[in-house]
Amino acid sequence: MRITGGAARGRSISGPKSGCTLIRPTSDRVREALFSIIAAEIPGSAVLDLYAGTGSFGLEALSRGAAAAVFADLSKTSLQLIQDSLSRCAAGANAALLQLDLTKPDSLAKLKNRLPAGMRFDLIFLDPPYEKNLAEKTAAAAAASGLLQEDGLLIAEERKTARLPERCGSLSLTDQRSYGETGLWLYRRTEELAQ
Repeated sequence: MRITGGAARGRSISGPKSGCTLIRPTSDRVREALFSIIAAEIPGSAVLDLYAGTGSFGLEALSRGAAAAVFADLSKTSLQLIQDSLSRCAAGANAALLQLDLTKPDSLAKLKNRLPAGMRFDLIFLDPPYEKNLAEKTAAAAAASGLLQEDGLLIAEERKTARLPERCGSLSLTDQRSYGETGLWLYRRTEELAQ
């Protein structure tokens, strides 16, 4: 796996050891396609990478000009992989790593309490284990949490056969793409929907 664009283009992202089934990295092809769609959103953005795994979404965003990234995952292995990749691909970047069980109902409240007061994100990526209904639940929790800026974008990855709703609280589905077995759902937060 490699960074597909920006200042760190071509640098390798640390991945799980062969045979590891707990971490499912998003392919370079899917990331490259997604980041070409959202290119205008990246420069200067604050990014939250939930169920971060290898951290490829947040790392890609930092390489392409994001101002800050927060990576959250339960796995210590994932957080170590991200730390290794940050030192190689984004040394000195404004980045934070949080160990958090995102399957718990209060996880985003806990995350919010560990951030600087009032911090909100322009982009939230979430890539939970497939077929466990976590993408929809986490998107709804993110919409309710106040972590996403007005007009912010939330991108959920799931198996392409999943059925995610067109509305998730203050989020409205604006695009859906499929690449092989991977599905991406792009939601926009709007103040009108939040009311």
